[in-house]
Amino acid sequence: MKYLLFIALGGACGAVSRYLLSGWAHVLWEGKWPVGTLLVNMLGSLLIGVVFVLIEKQVVHPDWRGVLMVGFLGAFTTFSTFSLETITLLEEGHVVHAVGYMVTSALACVLMAGISIYLTRALV
Repeated sequence: MKYLLFIALGGACGAVSRYLLSGWAHVLWEGKWPVGTLLVNMLGSLLIGVVFVLIEKQVVHPDWRGVLMVGFLGAFTTFSTFSLETITLLEEGHVVHAVGYMVTSALACVLMAGISIYLTRALV
């Protein structure tokens, strides 16, 4: 039961972090693209790679996987929001923006996770 509470605490911190970072990004970059969601998803992809390797290399105890990867990063990343924002762009007739946003999000997030795994393995 205690483990579930730690996951929930990580999730709460992740959700609040997502809200604050997305809001900050929205204030700085207004436009057709939901940059806050893209930024959160890229950062979450980067962080999940780092945490994955730190656990893999036993720098961080495996018990932290639930708190950091499932809880914090699970609540921090916003794939459902990404999906809704893409549909909204399509419904508003911004097909090119929607497709560009989908491609950029997918490629950038996979790239961020891959880079972070490679670099963290090299450093740890």
